[in-house]
Formats: sequence, structure tokens, C-alpha cells
Amino acid sequence: MSSTQSLNTVFPADNAVQEPEALTPYLRTPLLTGNDVEAKRQEIAQYFNTTWQRYNALFETLTDDRAYYQKSISLRHPLIFYFGHTATFFVNKLVLAGLVEARVNPDFESMFAIGVDEMSWDDLDEAHYDWPTVDEVKAYRAQVNTLINHLIQTTPLSLPITWDNPWWTFLMGIEHEHIHLETSSVLIRQQNIDWVQSLPEWAPCAESGEAPVNDFVAIPAGDVTIGKEYDDPYYGWDNEYGNHHASVKAFKAARYLVSNQEFLEFVQAGGYQNERFWAEEGLEWLRYTQARHPSFWIESDKGWQLRLMTEIVEMPWDWPADVNYHEAKAFCNWLAAQKGELVRLPTEDEWYRMADVAGIKELERGNACHANLHLDYQASSCPVNRHAQGALYDVVGNVWQWTETAIYPFDNFKVHPFYDDFTMPTFDGRHNIFKGGSWISCGNESRLSARYAFRKHFFQHAGFRYVIAEELEEQVGSNYETDKMLSEYAEFHYGDRYLDVDNFPTALAELAIAAMGDQPMGNALDIGCAVGRSSFELAKKFDRVTGIDFSARLINLGVQLQRQGVIRYSIVDEGELALYKERRLTDFADKTTAEKVTFMQGDACNLKPNYQGYDLVLAANLIDRLYQPSLFLTTIQERMNPGGILMITSPYTWLEEHTDKENWVGGRKVDGENVSTLDGLKMMLAPHFDLVQGPVAVPFVIRETSRKFQHTLSEATMWRYRG
Repeated sequence: MSSTQSLNTVFPADNAVQEPEALTPYLRTPLLTGNDVEAKRQEIAQYFNTTWQRYNALFETLTDDRAYYQKSISLRHPLIFYFGHTATFFVNKLVLAGLVEARVNPDFESMFAIGVDEMSWDDLDEAHYDWPTVDEVKAYRAQVNTLINHLIQTTPLSLPITWDNPWWTFLMGIEHEHIHLETSSVLIRQQNIDWVQSLPEWAPCAESGEAPVNDFVAIPAGDVTIGKEYDDPYYGWDNEYGNHHASVKAFKAARYLVSNQEFLEFVQAGGYQNERFWAEEGLEWLRYTQARHPSFWIESDKGWQLRLMTEIVEMPWDWPADVNYHEAKAFCNWLAAQKGELVRLPTEDEWYRMADVAGIKELERGNACHANLHLDYQASSCPVNRHAQGALYDVVGNVWQWTETAIYPFDNFKVHPFYDDFTMPTFDGRHNIFKGGSWISCGNESRLSARYAFRKHFFQHAGFRYVIAEELEEQVGSNYETDKMLSEYAEFHYGDRYLDVDNFPTALAELAIAAMGDQPMGNALDIGCAVGRSSFELAKKFDRVTGIDFSARLINLGVQLQRQGVIRYSIVDEGELALYKERRLTDFADKTTAEKVTFMQGDACNLKPNYQGYDLVLAANLIDRLYQPSLFLTTIQERMNPGGILMITSPYTWLEEHTDKENWVGGRKVDGENVSTLDGLKMMLAPHFDLVQGPVAVPFVIRETSRKFQHTLSEATMWRYRG
């Protein structure tokens, strides 16, 4: 296979606004309304199977099994994870919705469950899973496909499909697979070129010519009203719902996306070497990566080339430049210095003004879109002057467009109960929205209401256009956390004292520190740390503390407190009345102490190998919420230093919704005899640990309303690792 293809078809100037011939339009996201239940059932079945087949077909571009197992980039799992992940997502959500009881493959549905990227862009930890073979994952996907088709044909359906309708999970799974169709295509683009192949159904655009000279289009002032109603007839992710209104001042927008040719001027001017054009975070990324040009550019003895998904081609100078936010922002700063004007990226609101002025409409089902979008044309970008949309080009399509807007919740935002980790972890001021979709953005991704956000150093099929506009006002994120579960955890960890019971996370940290005696207090692991109070308290004595929790939403509050020094949340007073709370880090710790804490997302039953060397492990109210607690209890010694203390606390509230009964540590009969949890702990820990203290009853109170509380006793035991 030739690794370099020439793109030498040049469009005549008078053809610049004509549409290229489109392929058969790929199925659009279906309406959630209708009068014919059976027709809707078959429409969703077709949408599911078409999406599933297209996802399978994407992985057919991989020719060597090494492409599945060697990471494309250090921040993501290897591709084998993403091959299995979308099927696992379906199963896990269908279980959550009560549509299936028995799992297809519990091991896979744990291994392939969590795909959230590391919080730190320079985290180079290696994957630690014993991945299955490609054939095993293919067989698993086939099983899940059969299950879902059966469920679609047999599950009772009523219209419209709303948030609380179990059928919402089918749409959620399909749209989730669209997300990973795109993110997996990026990882394939970053994989070793010798391990991928070109296929006709993934053929890139073969057209390129002279890049147009960018100029500006005046966008008049106007109002923007966005946000979906909760009865919107199309599926959406939770961040799309609610309402937002803004008055946008007049500005000037670049007519075209920034092309490779235009970006080359920045590269040749030494833009990657001149630190004054880079914001602080961007400069950290630049110094770490030592980047000298965009990631997908290749400088060779043949001149500049471009890496596509499955090919390397001669540089198509009139295609949009694929860059991350940091690079886009540095270009804007450089251009501003050249022009003597305030050049920056547009905001989300300004993008909607451009879409309004350009007359952008939602995609019609059955018709090809007037944009390089939804895989209606080719499997790559195309010239920036190919798709005219009013006076602008590519307001939607070709590549995603970075904005200056850090994603935030609209007013009346609600977390969807079936996928509570989708958006909440991104409300941290560090994830910027991009708009418009790329050539491979399908389904929900292609709609004007779509709101996707990535960390600024990440690469998608994303580029940018610039605007000349007034200086931005300081962005304000979500002032108060309103999700009930998160607010209750925030109050439990950082709130008031109730019923004369001491703060539980603080009490546990004090017990743990006391149990250490005169032993070294170097590293501590707070596993199941939730929103992090015990982690901060342990850091007052330990040199370093790692707080790990399965839920990224919970960790996010601890990270917010650590970085911003404050959290704000609302708690229920009575009925729909709420009380608003503000808690500051300085109320209980100083910044130096807080900096000793590192929060990470992780699975206690499947921890990464780098989590080791601990003098203390605190597992607070954790074991009765694990799907297989023995995996934690029989391996935790591998993480500890000899003589280290393992502190386990739990009210022993064993529930089959969390843990299958055969996996309970205690609280059940075995061979007709009663086995308490303490008995089970002794049996599992005896090979490596000695019980040195406890059991000790530690009370805690969870506040539900101003007049309703849960009062519980947790049993604490301390175990010394013999080493």
C-alpha cells in the first residue's frame, strides 16, 4: 500500500460554492415522537444496526493486532478497549434501566466500562488490563448485538420516548457509539500507519487546490436563545437541556476555517518557538511535547505531508488545519500582533450568531447535508472553500471549531440519571466547547444543539476560525451544585455537624493517623474517597495522599475545592425550597496541605499497578458497594509497604443491586452457618494481615432535609500488613 497519495484535483474558482456529489445519506437521529409504535420500533432497530455495522467497519481498517493493543497516545486506552466499550456501555445502561437482569460477560463489562481520560495531560501511566483477544471481543459484540435486537423487538414501547422511558437507553447507546465512532477514528489516525489500511468505504477526499485568502464577514449584533426543552422531540445529552439567553455584540468572523496554508504562516514565523503567544497552560503543553507544528503534519524530504485516518498524503493546503485549543489560541494571539486588533476564538454564543446569520438549519432526514458532515461525502476533511453557508463557509461540518467557552450548565440543567458522569466532570473550567461537527460527526453530534467539550490539549478532528471582537468578560461557571446526590455528599464531607455527631471523614482520618503510631507516614491511599474530605485530612500528616473513587462526578468536587478553593452547592430545606452553602478550603486546610493530594478515577477491584508503596490504605464505607470485594481484599497488600495499616470501615449494608450475593463478604449463611462480615474479613485478610484494632463503632449522619437524617453506625477495623 502506498503511504502517500497526491491530492491534485483543483476546483475552478467559479465552482467554489457548488456541492460535491453526496453518498447515500447516513441515517439521522430519529424523532422520539410519533403515532405508529411498530414503525418507530423498526426505525430505531435500523438506526441501531446501521450504527453498529459502521462501528465494526471502522475497525476493519486495522490490519495488525498490534494496532488494537499498543496505545495510539498515552492518554487513552488502546483501541481494543474502545472496540469493546460501546457494547459494554449498552449492557450496563440496559441493566441500569431494568431491561436486562443477567449480564452478558461480567468481566468484560467491568474491564471495558470506564473510558474517562486521565485528569493530567502528562500522565503516562500504562494500561494494566489483561486484554482479551480481538476475536473474543468480536464474539462478545455479536452476543450484545443479538441481545439488543431482541430487546428492541420485544420491549414494550410507548411514545413519545422521554428521559424516564427505558427506551431512552437504546438511543443513548446508539448516540454514545457515534461519539466513539469519531474518537476511535482519531485514535486510528494516531496509530502506526503500517498497521492500518485504506478501504473504499473510508476513502478520503481526493480534492485540493490553492487555499483561499481569508477575509472577514460582519456579523451584526443579535440575541441568542439556546437550550432544549425537556420534551424536545430529538435525543440530546443532558448538557443540551435547560435555557440560556444572551445578547451578542457585533463582531467580524473569518469567512473560512483556518487552512493548512494559513496556519503554515504561523509555523514559519516561529509561532511554536515564541512563548509570548501561548497561554500558561498551553505553554506547559508546548514545553512538554516540544511540538513544532500541528500533530498530524509530517515534515519529510518530500516536503510537508498530512496524516489522514488511514493514509499519508501530500499536504492539502486548502484543507482546515487540525489543531488543539492551545495551538488555535496561540495562532490568534500571533495574528492579533500582526493586525493590531483583538483576534480570538469565538464564544459559543457567537457561533450561534454565525449559524443564524448563515441560515443553518438542522439536517433533514433523507437529504444530503450542505456540509462535510455526517459522513455524507468523504472520510476526511475537504477544502475550506467547498461548502458555502451564506457568506461564511463550514459554519457546520469539515472539522469541529474550538471556542473560548468553557462548558457550563444552562439554567434548569439536570443530570440524567442513566449517565450521571457524562457532563458533570467537564464543568471544571478546563473543558472547552467546540461546535459544528466534523466530517464523521453523526447523529446527535451533527445537530445544532450538540454541546461537546474536551480538554484543551486533546486532538479531535478539530480546527478553528477566528473573530475580531471585543475582549471577553471573565467567564462564570456553575455557581451552585444542584444535583441531590452530589450536594448530600458535599454536606456530608464539608457541611455542618448534625445530631451532635462528629464529621465522619475527619473522624476516620483521625483514627487512621492514631493507628499509625510512630510509623512512617509517607504515602496514604484513600480508596473510595468520594468528594475528598478524608484525603485532605490525611494530608495534614502524610507526605502524599492519593484519593481514588469510581465516580468522576464525586472526585470533581474535591478537585474543584483543591484548585479553586471553594465549592458552592444547594441542599434541600423542605419540598422545593433550598439552602445554599459555600465551603472554602481555608475553613479546614491550607493550600500547601491540599497540594499533597492527588485525585484520580479508578476501580477498587482493578487498580492500576502504579498505585503502590502505601503506609496507610483507608477504605471507608467501600466494601459493601463493590461488585466483587474479594478482588480488593485479596490484592490490596500488593499496594502496601510492610507494616502498613489497612483501615476498613463499613455499615455492612449488603445489597444485591451493588454486589451479587455470592460475592458478599459476610451477612449471609454459608453451608447453613452464619457468616458475619467481620468473619469474612478475617478469612480473606488472614494470609497477609493481623487485626490490630477494632472493631470500633463510628457513627455518621447523612442529612436529607432540614428535618430528616439518616443515623448509621459504621464498623472500623485496623489491620497491619505483615509484609
